Amino acid sequence: MTTKPDYFHILSKLSKEFGTTKDQDKLLNLIVDAAVKTMNAKAAAIFLMDEVTEKNVAVAQTGLSDKYIHAGVGHAGKITPQLLKDGSIYFRDATTDPRLTNHEMKKAEGIASLLTVPVMVKGKMLGILSLYTSEIKKFTKDEIEFLSILAEQGGIAIENARLLNKLRENSQIFLKLAIGISSSLDVKTILQTLTEDTAKSLNVKAASVRLLDEDKRTLKLVASFGLSEKYLNKGPISAEKSIATALQGKPVVVHNASTDAGVQYKKEKQEEGIVSILCVPIKSKEDVIGVLRLYSERQRDFTDDEIILVSALAYQGGLAIQNACLYLAVQSDIKDLKENIWSHKCWF
Repeated sequence: MTTKPDYFHILSKLSKEFGTTKDQDKLLNLIVDAAVKTMNAKAAAIFLMDEVTEKNVAVAQTGLSDKYIHAGVGHAGKITPQLLKDGSIYFRDATTDPRLTNHEMKKAEGIASLLTVPVMVKGKMLGILSLYTSEIKKFTKDEIEFLSILAEQGGIAIENARLLNKLRENSQIFLKLAIGISSSLDVKTILQTLTEDTAKSLNVKAASVRLLDEDKRTLKLVASFGLSEKYLNKGPISAEKSIATALQGKPVVVHNASTDAGVQYKKEKQEEGIVSILCVPIKSKEDVIGVLRLYSERQRDFTDDEIILVSALAYQGGLAIQNACLYLAVQSDIKDLKENIWSHKCWF
């Protein structure tokens, strides 16, 4: 008679392990190992969706060959709606089930049955945890629930690691900007660094800084990263027609640049591969003097935390301009500043 696993004891032991390490790779490997040993399976793997390539990538696995892992999970996208609805999907015979791909490869790998559950964080599906058996197996309700709890633990580990990495990245960006602002009056270089670091940190296609000209009707380009010369030379940017709400001091998210009424040059944006835009104001004291824009090549909902981060970085950009203006005003050489930032008005 087979002894039923003590799921509570196993999860308690796993929780203790989670309390002693913050290493994401180690935590995820603990999860797949626990799944295989507890459920007497052949293998287990956690696949995460890469938001840029939209492909599923194995981030932890045990019991599968490199050849099988590198083949990817072709069925993940197709089963996502059902996973979100039902919480799990069972494939009795993975070598013949029409919902799956690579049947011959599964047969060669020695896979019989397959159980898949979603890896979720804050209601969002990040990927899947799959369990593979070498013989046809019907999973019990307790087994499905246990695997789902493991997937939940995996999601927590991934989210914690992501937040820690993001905190480190953001700290580095602010430190780099602070050093630049305190040690240099080269506004061009500081703002160029701002656009590049912000775009890379938020994993978007491009970024730009535009400042209002003297009559406050046109936004002039000061710095950009990731945008083609053709796009940058498309024509004047109107302060009244181009995401104008941001110039009132509020961040604006454009989900679809090709249809949004407040966006100029829709055709050019489509050709450039721009889908979503985040536009935040750059302020000097209480005055809005320009905007920092991020451009995404896929439709994206920028989170509140991301908007706060970009707004804080835009504030740093405004501070850099302010410092340079104040210094040059003292030196009675405001002309040099105007030349440095393409004849934009000095706001001080």
